[in-house]
Amino acid sequence: MCSESWFSKGGAALKEDACCAAPQSKALKVAVIGSGGAAFAAAIRLQEGGVEVTMVERGTTGGTCVNIGCVPSKILISAAHVAHIRTSSPFDVGISAARPSVNRPALQAQQQARVEELRKGKYESILEHSSNIRLIHGEARFADDHTLQVTDGNGREQSLQFDRVLIATGASPAVPPVPGLSGTPYWTSTDALAAQDLPEHLIVYGGSYIALELAQAFLRLGSKVTMIVRSRVLSRYDHEIGETIQKILIDEGMRILAGQQVRRVDHDGHLFTVDTGIERISGDHLLLATGRRPNTASLSLGNAGVFMNENGAIPVDEFLRTSNPRIFAAGDCTTNPEYVYVAAAAGTRAAMNVLGGKERLDLSVVPGVVFTDPQIATVGLDESAARESGFRVDTRTLTLDNVPRALANFDTRGFIKLVAEVESGRLLGVQAVASQAGELIQTAAVAIRAHMTVHDLASQLFPYLTMVEGIKLAAQTFTKDVKQLSCCAG
Repeated sequence: MCSESWFSKGGAALKEDACCAAPQSKALKVAVIGSGGAAFAAAIRLQEGGVEVTMVERGTTGGTCVNIGCVPSKILISAAHVAHIRTSSPFDVGISAARPSVNRPALQAQQQARVEELRKGKYESILEHSSNIRLIHGEARFADDHTLQVTDGNGREQSLQFDRVLIATGASPAVPPVPGLSGTPYWTSTDALAAQDLPEHLIVYGGSYIALELAQAFLRLGSKVTMIVRSRVLSRYDHEIGETIQKILIDEGMRILAGQQVRRVDHDGHLFTVDTGIERISGDHLLLATGRRPNTASLSLGNAGVFMNENGAIPVDEFLRTSNPRIFAAGDCTTNPEYVYVAAAAGTRAAMNVLGGKERLDLSVVPGVVFTDPQIATVGLDESAARESGFRVDTRTLTLDNVPRALANFDTRGFIKLVAEVESGRLLGVQAVASQAGELIQTAAVAIRAHMTVHDLASQLFPYLTMVEGIKLAAQTFTKDVKQLSCCAG
């Protein structure tokens, strides 16, 4: 008999089972459902531990990030940035600008070639050179907590027996239940990234990071863009972030309708007409970017005793165990933050725990980046969250006209905000809207992890004429007026 203890996590009953320790007498058989960042990180670690790994993938090997997410979107964003600075830059006074001709099919082909190169190099080649990892193409569902039924594209089924399972099925774009939408050629983010044509007028429904990144990219490539936002832009972020990026996008020519919902969609074969209840907007393409849903509906999780929340996400504990201790989960199908680096870290730790370890996934300091221009980067607690957590907080917001690098770039759009605990001065969080904010936020993450104070940061040596120096300057504002300091003032 196995010894058991029970505890609660995210509404699910989680059972810690002594039987979960990896048996030593024979090779452990582990099934991994999915083939993205979490799945491959786990499979690689499991193979190193001598485990026989069977990976089941119903779609394209490599998952969301390399195929239809991070990689192609950043390529599109980079291309749009080049188009934008050729059209208009702060240096037009001395460098003549001219609107470029955009060949979208050529850009899309270049983008896809790089995607395929990375999929081959980082995913498919690992399978080719791994003796202990095999890939089955098909859709998996649980028959019980030791058996998967896998159905291939021809409808053939096979049973897969396992000792442990990692669920790493990711998430997909959510489609809101809007009257008239069904059957129309609307875009999700996947469709937008694969599109061969540029819209004349793109209507974007959504106001979070995917909506903002793609809307600005198409705007810069030459499309007219109207964004419809149900509440406010980046509603889960500090108000100042949403207000700042909204103004920047409007200044670039985007129309943003905040606090409105799409009530009905009509399509006449050529144009979409979107009714918000306040006005009717017509455009040739409609992009839905209203969130993502975990890919869990087809897994028959109940047969394996795996709990899902009301959104279909799988709650896991710090060891990545589901409500069935033999079954682990990682990545966007869980309740953890939807970042590929979180997914990969979770996959590695889940694998180590399958092997008998006790590796925790520490989510106390998670940086995030929105790849608009300027970028948005955050880590730790914002002011509101810090207060809700019971801290007495002190904050400083440094506008970028106080950062020498921004002045040298003639681009002072944005700010850097520091949130600190009053009593100790300990840094609790950083929010930034700035050019290349994603490159500075890890410095803030390390500072928070090290329990540094704003006074510690203010006394550090930061290289001059870098954007990350803005963190030091923001820290100095807790005790000084940085406008009265000379350059490089220590």
